[in-house]
Amino acid sequence: MTATKMVLTVKHLTYKERLQQLNLPTLIYRRTRGNMTEVLKILTNKYDSNVIFSFDKHHNCRTRGHNLKLVNHRCHYD
Repeated sequence: MTATKMVLTVKHLTYKERLQQLNLPTLIYRRTRGNMTEVLKILTNKYDSNVIFSFDKHHNCRTRGHNLKLVNHRCHYD
């Protein structure tokens, strides 16, 4: 059961109608906002020193002129 269904006055409404009535954002919006917050934390070094993010500084043509492309580190097995 979703939390919006616990409000008895809007329990009978559809999901979108409940969100509008309670003035709440959609799940898609909340996920997008959370992703943007995580990107901001990465770019401003708000994480612990144990978390390693590295940026690709040598291939500006692949990043359309900026140097904020994350490097994908791949594992190689012997």
